[in-house]
Amino acid sequence: MTTPNFVLDLRKNIGHDPLWLMGVSAYVIDVQDRILLGRRADTGEWALVYGIIEPGEEAADTAIREVKEETGVDAVPTDLVSIKSSSRMLRYANGDQAMYMDHLFICTVDTSGDTEARVGDDESLDVGWFALDDLPSPLAESTKERMRYVHEYQANLAQGDGHALFSYTPAVRS
Repeated sequence: MTTPNFVLDLRKNIGHDPLWLMGVSAYVIDVQDRILLGRRADTGEWALVYGIIEPGEEAADTAIREVKEETGVDAVPTDLVSIKSSSRMLRYANGDQAMYMDHLFICTVDTSGDTEARVGDDESLDVGWFALDDLPSPLAESTKERMRYVHEYQANLAQGDGHALFSYTPAVRS
């Protein structure tokens, strides 16, 4: 995974200590209702496109940028599905530790741009479009989780509730 410069600069000061980072995931669908997945170079698993939000960057812009960088596809965010904090501490091969707050977007392809998926950087071994009933294996657990969020969001939307999914703890009042 290509590490943003701001993270590398922070690592000079904190070493491998845990970082709390903002991230995005993109659930990209094409005109045939297939989803875009990439086979990650770091794990070998198939996953949604995801990445780290740069300082000052809008989350939706990050989704567009990451999809383009990793797959060559031009995407348009249409829905914010969820904002979720991970409780998992990730430990990377170099010893770095991080936790993420993920902003999950449904995106469509921009049919006036590039729609053909291709490996765009060193983060992916392969990329492609897949029907929901014919997903590749192994599929990353984080992608399975995010796909469940998309399904829940779409079910809620069909019933008239288009709110993004999020969790909160109601304040205790005395």
